[in-house]
Amino acid sequence: MAAGNNGARQIASLLRSNSRLDSGVCRNCQEALGRRSFATATVSSDTASPSSAIPPAAAADAVQNFPYRIKAGIILSRAPRITRDLTPFEKSFYFYQRRLNERLALPFTRYFYFKRGTPTDEEWKRKFKDRQTPARDIGKYNAYSETAWNDELLVGATESEPQNQVDALVRDAEGFSLSESDGDAIHDEVPKPLPRITEADKSGDEKSLDRALQRTLYLLVKAKQGYWKFPSVVLNAKENIRAGAERSLLQSAGPNMNVWTVGYHPISHYVQNFTKPIIDPATGAELKGEKTFFLKGRILAGQANIAENMQDVIDFKWLSKEEIQKHVMLPYWSAIKNALPER
Repeated sequence: MAAGNNGARQIASLLRSNSRLDSGVCRNCQEALGRRSFATATVSSDTASPSSAIPPAAAADAVQNFPYRIKAGIILSRAPRITRDLTPFEKSFYFYQRRLNERLALPFTRYFYFKRGTPTDEEWKRKFKDRQTPARDIGKYNAYSETAWNDELLVGATESEPQNQVDALVRDAEGFSLSESDGDAIHDEVPKPLPRITEADKSGDEKSLDRALQRTLYLLVKAKQGYWKFPSVVLNAKENIRAGAERSLLQSAGPNMNVWTVGYHPISHYVQNFTKPIIDPATGAELKGEKTFFLKGRILAGQANIAENMQDVIDFKWLSKEEIQKHVMLPYWSAIKNALPER
C-alpha cells in the first residue's frame, strides 16, 4: 500500500503544470508555500479595490445636480367582470360542436330518468316531440334521422345567438316547448340572467364601475390645470416608488377603496421636459423636467371620492383604453399605451 501511495503522489506532482517550486522541496513545505502565496494574492486584490470607489462627496453632488424631478404614480384598473362577446365565427363553431356532440353521443336513456306514465314522463314526451333532441339549446334537430348530416345553420339563423339559447333554456325550465306561447297557463317563474348591458352603459355614466363589464377600466383624474392623468405625486426624500404610488392614490381619490398594488417595479414611465428650466425651491437645483414612474394596481372594492383630495383633482373617470386615448395628451398616451392591455 505504501508503494502505491508513493506512486500516486509522484504522478500527481508531474501533472502540476503550474507549479514553480523546486523539486527538492518536501511535500509539506510545498503545501505551506502554496497557501502562503494564495493568501498574499488575496490581500493584494483587497487593498487595490478601494481606490476605484466613488467618494461620498462626488455621489452627493451627482444627486443634487440631477436635472429631473422624480414622481410616482399608479395605473389603477378594474378587471373585466364578464367574458367578451363571441365573434360570428365563434358562435357558429360552438353551435356546430354541440350538434356534433348529439350525433356522436349514445341515445338518451329516457326511462332511466323518467318513470313510465308519470307527469314528468308526459312532459318529457311533449317537449321531445317538438324539438326532436334531448338538448335544449340547439333548436329543432334530430341526430338519428336521415337528415342528421345537415347540422349546419343557414345564413341569418338565430339559433347560434347566445341570447336565443338563454331564452330557450329559460322557457324549457318554465315548462314551455319551442312552439308554445305563454298564453294564460300558469308556469313556474325562473330567474333570468342579468343583462350584459347595464344602466350605466345606457346612461353614459363614466364614473360608475358598473359599466363596460367586458373591458378593463382605468382610473383617470383631472388636474386643476385641465388635463387628464393617472394619480401621481412627487417623491419625498426617503420614499420609495411603491409608497409614493399608494400615497398618490390616497391623496387623489380618497381612502374609500380596497386596492392591491401589484409588485414593486414600474410598468411604465413618462418623461416631461419643461419649455424652460425651473428652480426647485427645496434644493435650489435647476430642473429640466419630470420623470413619472407608474406601478400597477387593482381595485377590489369601493369607489373613488375626490371630495377631500389633496392634489387639486377636480374630476375623475373610469375609462377603457380607447377612451383614455381621447382624454390624455399625445406624448402622455405614447408613454403609457403599451402598459394597458387591449381588453
